[in-house]
Amino acid sequence: MKLAAFPKCFIDQLVVERSMTVFDWIEMAADLPIDGLEMYDGSLESFEPAYLGKIRSALDRRKLEMPMFCCSPDFTSPDPAARRKEIEREKQMIDVTAELAGRFCRVLSGQRRPEVSRSQGIAWVVECLRELIDYAAGKNVVLAMENHYKDNYWQHPEFAQKSDVYLEIIRQIESPWFGVQYDPSNTILAGEDPIDLLQQVKHRVVTMHASDRRVKPGHTLEELRQVEDSAGYATILSHGVIGTGMNDYPRIFKILREAGFDGWVSIEDGLNGMKELRKSAEFLLPFIRGA
Repeated sequence: MKLAAFPKCFIDQLVVERSMTVFDWIEMAADLPIDGLEMYDGSLESFEPAYLGKIRSALDRRKLEMPMFCCSPDFTSPDPAARRKEIEREKQMIDVTAELAGRFCRVLSGQRRPEVSRSQGIAWVVECLRELIDYAAGKNVVLAMENHYKDNYWQHPEFAQKSDVYLEIIRQIESPWFGVQYDPSNTILAGEDPIDLLQQVKHRVVTMHASDRRVKPGHTLEELRQVEDSAGYATILSHGVIGTGMNDYPRIFKILREAGFDGWVSIEDGLNGMKELRKSAEFLLPFIRGA
C-alpha cells in the first residue's frame, strides 16, 4: 500500500479564499511521511496542460505522486441539461487526472434532492456512470465511487449516503475501470457499521479515504440529520487525528489485506493543521507498510 494526503485542513484557503495555492500545499506536505498527494478540482487555478505540467513538475521535485483526483459530480438533477453538463465536466476531470499522471478519479452519485425518488435517482446515476466508463478507460483512469457524506460546497447530503442505495448503484456497474473508494467515517455518519459495508465491497475497493470523523462534544448524530440539508459541511462535525475516533483501523486493514487490496490510502483528516496530519500519517504507516 501507499499513503497520500488530502488538504482537508486547508480546503477553504485553497478553494474559497485563494489565500493558498496548490504549490504551497505541495511544499508544506513534502515533509510528511507520505508517497503522494490527492488533489481536489476546486483547488486548481486552471485545467490547461501548461498549468498542470507545473503541478507535475512541483510534485516530481518533491518525489511525490498524484494518484487520486477528488471531484464531486452531481448526477441527480432533474434537469437533463444539468446532468449532461456534469457528465462533460467529469470527463474533463478524467482528463486532468491523466495529465497529472493519476490513476483514480472520484465519482459520486449527487445530492439527495427531496424531489428525486430513490428509483429515479439510481437510474440517472447508473446511466451517467455507464457513459463515463469507456471514456475513463480510454485515458487509463479508474473511476472510484466513494460512499460519501457531503461535498463541502453542496446544499444536500449524498444521494447514495445510505449503503443500500450505494450498493444498488455499484452492483449495476461491472467494469475494471470502476471501483469503490471506501471511507469508513462516512458510514458512521450514515448511522451504519463501516465494517459491515467493507465486508460487502472489500473485493471492489480501489482506493481508501482514512479519517476519524466525529461529532463535536455535546452533539449527536441525530442533530446532524437535522442540519445536514444546509449549504456546506455541518459545523458540528470534527476531523481529528486518525486513530483517536470511532473507526477500528486494525480490523479495517486486516480485512483489506486479506481481500488483496494493495492500493492508495489518502489521509482526509486533521482540520487543525499539519501537526495533526503528521500524527495521522504516523498512525497509519505501520498498517500501510504491513508492520
